[in-house]
Amino acid sequence: SFIDTPGAHPGMDAEERGVNEAIAENMAMMSRIRTPLIATVTGEANSGGAIAIGVCDQLNMLQYSTYTVITPEGCATILWKSSEYAAAAAEAMGVTSERLQELGIVDLTIPEPLGGAHRDVAAVAASIKAALIEQIDRLSALDPEVLVEGRYERLMAYGL
Repeated sequence: SFIDTPGAHPGMDAEERGVNEAIAENMAMMSRIRTPLIATVTGEANSGGAIAIGVCDQLNMLQYSTYTVITPEGCATILWKSSEYAAAAAEAMGVTSERLQELGIVDLTIPEPLGGAHRDVAAVAASIKAALIEQIDRLSALDPEVLVEGRYERLMAYGL
């Protein structure tokens, strides 16, 4: 999966349409897939929507991408009653690939040129391709039960 999503809509209408149930059902189904699953965050990965499509054996992030349970703006609005504090919220939340790799949530940070992937798309694509080839080779050698158990352990480590 390539992840770049603001996440599931947080409004009452989404709740009424069963967004939480859809996220949970997707996570349950993906956690039981018996083939390797690799997710790569290429931009922003926010909220339950990102978590739902990010169930995987290997989680990669581009260097300047972000991965959060809530947008920094949403967090700032809750904590400080103003989205003006989004940068402070992002820092406190540890949303960067580097910080999330330190925490053991992200497995690999894929370098980007200064300014982002769009500065040298071919080089970033080649880096992603090389990482995916290595990861597919390594994960394909594992027993399917090992993959499924590892995904379960990953989700439990997230506190889900």
